[in-house]
Amino acid sequence: MNDKNNAVQEFIFVDPKNDVAFRKIFGDENRKEILISFLNNILEFAGTTKEIIDITIKNPYQVPKLKELKETILDIKAVDKRNIHYIIEMQVFHTTAFEKKVLYYVSKAYYQQLNKAEEYPKLNQVIFLGFLNFNLFKKNPDYATRHLILDEKTNENHFQDFELNFVELPKFTKTLEEL
Repeated sequence: MNDKNNAVQEFIFVDPKNDVAFRKIFGDENRKEILISFLNNILEFAGTTKEIIDITIKNPYQVPKLKELKETILDIKAVDKRNIHYIIEMQVFHTTAFEKKVLYYVSKAYYQQLNKAEEYPKLNQVIFLGFLNFNLFKKNPDYATRHLILDEKTNENHFQDFELNFVELPKFTKTLEEL
C-alpha cells in the first residue's frame, strides 16, 4: 500500500496514567515546553503574572537527610524561575491514607529547601498537582479543584506556600470537540 490516500495508519498511544509513560511525556528536560504549557493551562497561569516561562525538572527522589526518615519518589518534581516548586503526581488507585501522603510530599519538598544555617524567608511555595484516576471529592462535581489554607471566617490566605491541586479524571467528561 504505497498510495497514501488508501493507506490506513494505526496509532498506538501509551497510557499516560502509567507512571513510566507519565514521566516520559511530562518529565523530560528536553521537552519541558510540554510540562510548562500543561502547568500554565491546568493551574490557569497562562496570560497572568504567574505564567511559567521556564522550568527545571529536578530529581524526583526525595532522599531524607536522616537515614531514619522515609524516602519518597515523586513522578515529577520541578522548579520554575521564581523558585516555586512543583510536585506532579499520577495516582491510578486510591490508596490508604492518600491524603496524608500528599501532605507528606508537599511538606518534605518545603522543608528540604533549607539547609541548617539558612533562614526561613528562603522557603518558597510548593504547588502539588495530582491527577487522580478516581473521585476523591465526592461532594464536588468539578473535575479540577484547588485547595488552599484559608482563615475560617475571612477566607484570607495568609499561608500561601502550600497549594494542592487535583484533577479527578473520571469527572472529566469533555469531548475532543469541546477542547
